[in-house]
Amino acid sequence: MDPYTIIKNPLATEKSIRLMESENKLIFVVNKKADRQEIKQAVEQLFKAKVDSVNTMITPQGEKRAYVKFNAATPAMDIATQMGLM
Repeated sequence: MDPYTIIKNPLATEKSIRLMESENKLIFVVNKKADRQEIKQAVEQLFKAKVDSVNTMITPQGEKRAYVKFNAATPAMDIATQMGLM
């Protein structure tokens, strides 16, 4: 699958900002059919960053969110700045 069809958009909520600062994580809205490995590969390809883990969740509204934890060598704050969130 194309990385641009897997990753829809990043979330910029209070919780996501707190996770970015404390746990080096970003939250993305992703395609419902994408699995964790596809999400990990898409994020690594799009942002040229090393991903440690991916956790997914489907919200009651039916959208799938991916909690992406980046390697310590790649701060999530830098990626958020690159995307224009910060």
